[in-house]
Amino acid sequence: MSLSNVDVSAGGFRLSGFTTGHYGLLLGSERWRYAVLFTVLYTIGTVLAELVLGTLIALVLERLGGAGRSWMMALLLLPWAMITVVSAQLWAYMYNGVYGILTSASENLTGEPVQFLGTRFPAIISMAVADIWKTTPFVAIIVLAGLMMLPKDVTEAARVDGADAWTAFWRVRLPLLRPALTIAVLFRILQAFGIFDLPFVLTGGGPGNATESLALLGWQVMFTNLDFGPGAAVAASTAALVLVGCLLFLRAFRSQVGEEEAGT
Repeated sequence: MSLSNVDVSAGGFRLSGFTTGHYGLLLGSERWRYAVLFTVLYTIGTVLAELVLGTLIALVLERLGGAGRSWMMALLLLPWAMITVVSAQLWAYMYNGVYGILTSASENLTGEPVQFLGTRFPAIISMAVADIWKTTPFVAIIVLAGLMMLPKDVTEAARVDGADAWTAFWRVRLPLLRPALTIAVLFRILQAFGIFDLPFVLTGGGPGNATESLALLGWQVMFTNLDFGPGAAVAASTAALVLVGCLLFLRAFRSQVGEEEAGT
C-alpha cells in the first residue's frame, strides 16, 4: 500500500500503479521528522532509565529471601500486569489540571500548580514517568532471573581477591549479566518504539504534536485523515527503523562479547 496509489471510496479502497511519492511526502514532512526524533529520543531515554532502575530493584530483590521476595515480586508485577490504557487513564487523573492529585501536590510545594500535560516539556516528562513506572518491573524481573543464574563461586573468588561489592558487581557480575540485559533492552526497544496507547490516552499526541510518536502519527494519517498511502508509509518506515536499530544493537553486543572472549 505504501508503494501504490490508493483510491478511497465508500466501498473501500483500491490499489493502482506503483509510486514512491508517499515516502517523498514523509521525507519532506516536518511533522514526520519530529515524530522520528521524538520516538528515538523517547525510546533511548525511557529504556536507559528502566534499565538502571530495573537493575537496582533486581539487586535489592536478590538480597531478599523467602516470602519477602515473593511478596515484593507480586507487588512489582502489578503495574506491568495492568492494561496500558487503564494505567494511562489513572495517570491522566493524577495529572489533571483541575482535580489531579499531582497538580494539587505541586501547588502545595511551589505555590503554583504545574500543568503536567499542558505544555511541551512537562508533557513529555509526564508521559515518560508513566511509561517507566509501568515497564520497569519487566526489566527488573528479567535482570533478577539473570542474577539468580550467575555462578556464586565467581563472585566469591573476586571478593577473596580483595574486590569490594561495587568492583565485584561492575567487573564480574555485570559482564555476565549482558545476555539478560540484552533481552530486556531488545524487548523494551520494540515496545517503546511502537508506543501508541499511552500517548493516545494520556495526551492525544499533544500539546500540539509534542508527544506524537510514529505509531500515533501513522494512525492519525491513515484513519483520521484517510490518507492510506502515506499512513502505510509511516508504518513501514517505523518497522524499518526498529529493524535497523535492533540489528545495530545486536551487532554491537556481539562485537563486545567477541572482544572480551579474545582478551580472555
